[in-house]
Amino acid sequence: MAKLKLNIPVKKGDRLELDVETLASSGDGLCRYEGYTLFTPGGLPGDKIVGKVVKTTPRFGVMKMFKVIEFSKDRVDPPCPVFFKCGGCKFQDLAYEKQLQFKIQIIKDSLKRIAHIEPPENIEVIAADSQYQYRNKGSFAVQGNTGKPLIGFYAESSHDVADSATCDILLPAINNTKEWLRQLLEKHEISIYHERSHQGLLRGLIIRHSLSTGETLVGMVTNKGRFPRGFLADLTQEKNLKKLGIVGLIQNINSQNTNVIMGSENKVLWGKNRYTENLGGLTFHLSLGSFFQIHSKQAEKLYTLIDQWTEEAGDRTLVDAYSGSGGIALWLAKQGRSVIGIEKFEPAMEDARQSAKSNGLSNCQFLTGAVEEHVSKIALDKTVHTFIMDPPRKGISEAVIQTLLQAQPKQIIYISCNPATLARDLERLDGYKIQDIRVIDMFPQTQHIETAVRLTHRPTASGRGILP
Repeated sequence: MAKLKLNIPVKKGDRLELDVETLASSGDGLCRYEGYTLFTPGGLPGDKIVGKVVKTTPRFGVMKMFKVIEFSKDRVDPPCPVFFKCGGCKFQDLAYEKQLQFKIQIIKDSLKRIAHIEPPENIEVIAADSQYQYRNKGSFAVQGNTGKPLIGFYAESSHDVADSATCDILLPAINNTKEWLRQLLEKHEISIYHERSHQGLLRGLIIRHSLSTGETLVGMVTNKGRFPRGFLADLTQEKNLKKLGIVGLIQNINSQNTNVIMGSENKVLWGKNRYTENLGGLTFHLSLGSFFQIHSKQAEKLYTLIDQWTEEAGDRTLVDAYSGSGGIALWLAKQGRSVIGIEKFEPAMEDARQSAKSNGLSNCQFLTGAVEEHVSKIALDKTVHTFIMDPPRKGISEAVIQTLLQAQPKQIIYISCNPATLARDLERLDGYKIQDIRVIDMFPQTQHIETAVRLTHRPTASGRGILP
């Protein structure tokens, strides 16, 4: 039987003049030609552009934008010198109010299309007061030749580094530390790792900084090998470390042929293996690879919201699943709640325990291991009032979903950085309805979305939806 010939109205190489109609969840502009969808990176709604078709599939195509004939009224000038090359921030050229509108719309679309839930008309967004110079962690790729490192983030849809002296969404101290390291790498001609040959020493840099304490933790991700003595001598000069607030220098060894950033082995070259962050009267002790919200001021707003949502728990237990370094658990414990945190990354649990001890919090317990391993046991305890789920982008496993459905806690709070998996999981939580939903702008200038959803159990209700 002959295959049906698909009627795709464009072909690779076609040059088209089109209007950008809207934005995709990826942050790319969307154009349509004879009903056919064309993703157009860099396009904004209201732009009239000229582009070239570079890819076609049965469902959609991709177009490279060559020229903007007419600019969207929502365009603004991006401050970053490598904005049009770097793949880190897609929205520096989009007015902030429109960024927030986009994020709300993506959540609404995901709820309707994936979860089959009619979204509320108005979803509250918690805007960021700091829209630039907010990110407390920089993870930099390093490429180039010995003595001439390229340090930055990957260019859009590539593994080529967009080198830049500054990144406008990072805390200035991180940029300053990176450039100091660049000078030392150049001076001592430190070899740079090559992905194809797997030769060379330095693979990447991880720099974490606290605005509240002024402390900086530096990680240098390497292949197997040692840094030269001269480099280490310059690296550990007290005057420079003090000036930059550096409290620890760590070599993280990753000898695997993989795109995973960090390896499993850490070597402290100087100082401590943790830095401190102060937030809401709490001191957090954070190691190089443990999870903590990258926008500290927005994290405080998120934690305050979760505190409000769990006030009715009283003396009943709260579970903070996918706890990371224990940010949510510790915040709630400070309010007098009994909390159990669960996290499979052991260094993060060590951070959480140390933070609990230094803050004098004995009402929180931290369990190391997979959420699937512990939740099924904890769920048998009927004193648990709320399960707080803050999973990675892939969302919650079917095993966790089934455990929650069997345990039937009074409340589930779901924190998500991925609207698609959030919607998928909400659809599977049958018997629970959305009581409240908020968008927290944890990632200004980017297409990434942080959402908090409060779900309550309705034993007599069927189906899903938004509570009146």
